[in-house]
Amino acid sequence: MLCDLSPEWTAGCDTLENWAPYDVIGHLIHGDETDWMPRAEIILAQGEDRIFEPYDRLAQFENSRGKSLSDLLTEFAHLRKLNLEKLAGWRLTPQQLGLKGTHPELGEVSLEQLLATWVVHDLTHFRQIVTYIAKKYDHAVGPWKEYLSILKK
Repeated sequence: MLCDLSPEWTAGCDTLENWAPYDVIGHLIHGDETDWMPRAEIILAQGEDRIFEPYDRLAQFENSRGKSLSDLLTEFAHLRKLNLEKLAGWRLTPQQLGLKGTHPELGEVSLEQLLATWVVHDLTHFRQIVTYIAKKYDHAVGPWKEYLSILKK
């Protein structure tokens, strides 16, 4: 969806409130590297220390600097493929899904909750991407805006 769009439609905007698609993809990469799977591994290990490292939700602004959107999309596709293959290889049981870890802010969470949150997190950011792009058409749609809920605040 993003690979053939110009930077005008996707470029990072360096604002903490209104992430462009470029920023979102960088954020998803950072999550795949440092959040979802590492936390799942902490839970599955069931070691003495099951507290997750705090997650830097804004790391993409520094980590993505100087990279093209094409580079980020390639990196994200590679990381996600590896993570999903690893996750599938675990062949998780209902008992394993019930195992717990400790989130630094939320407290005790199960592996099942972590994995469900990963899915909804990504869906939230996909919505963020399409909303960002749709808003580029805000004035162009004219009176049809009334029928387009994605353009309403």
